[in-house]
Amino acid sequence: MAVSSFGCEHYKRNCLLKAPCCSKLYVCRLCHDAKEQHVMNRFKVKDVQCASCLRTQKAQQTCESCGIVFGEYYCNICHLYDADKQQYHCDPCGICRIGPKEKYFHCVKCNLCLAIDLEGNHKCVENVSRQNCPVCMEDIHTSRIGAQVLSCGHLLHKTCYEDLAKYKEYRCPLCKHSAWNMENCWEEMDKEISQTPMPSEFQNATVQILCNDCQTHCTVIFHVLGLKCSNCGSYNTAQNGGLSFQPSQT
Repeated sequence: MAVSSFGCEHYKRNCLLKAPCCSKLYVCRLCHDAKEQHVMNRFKVKDVQCASCLRTQKAQQTCESCGIVFGEYYCNICHLYDADKQQYHCDPCGICRIGPKEKYFHCVKCNLCLAIDLEGNHKCVENVSRQNCPVCMEDIHTSRIGAQVLSCGHLLHKTCYEDLAKYKEYRCPLCKHSAWNMENCWEEMDKEISQTPMPSEFQNATVQILCNDCQTHCTVIFHVLGLKCSNCGSYNTAQNGGLSFQPSQT
């Protein structure tokens, strides 16, 4: 039997979950948590109520009374009912993920499912998804919002990553490493600095910097528009100390 359009803003399903904590009926755990002063443990759900015939029964995919399908996808571990989005349950993650499964792999060190093209091609940060998003401070691991893996290995919600890009904040909020390829921006900085000479009293000034991208400490020519790392060419740097003035050549 086809699945009808019953559900909530979070999921499409034809049943209500009986919360194991308070025995109240809700379409999903997120609806429950928004109304109650406690959270529902999805793994402890034992009973559901059919949205069509109102029969209360054990959690399963099809109503034992009227035969309606509660969800095109059903996980008997998470008790997740939803339209088919090629979901799969990841045992190491402990929850269901949106697939298809063959396009993802579970990174043991990161303890997270990642796109297959990142296998052997990302910087691992141990248990990275168990940290909250550093932008919104909300959970990443169980979030319904996708995660964006930065080149430094840290995670943001995709929506938070897009907000950073919109406001031209190009650095990881945690480690200050550049969040995306900045080569074109650094080339533009080179041009702007070459066309903007410093006043004569500062032309021999140098300063110590720390590069946020390669972690190199170096001494560079001071310029008010930017301080370029002599190792990797990044302008994502931080000044470390005051100016030093070299004696003028005669």
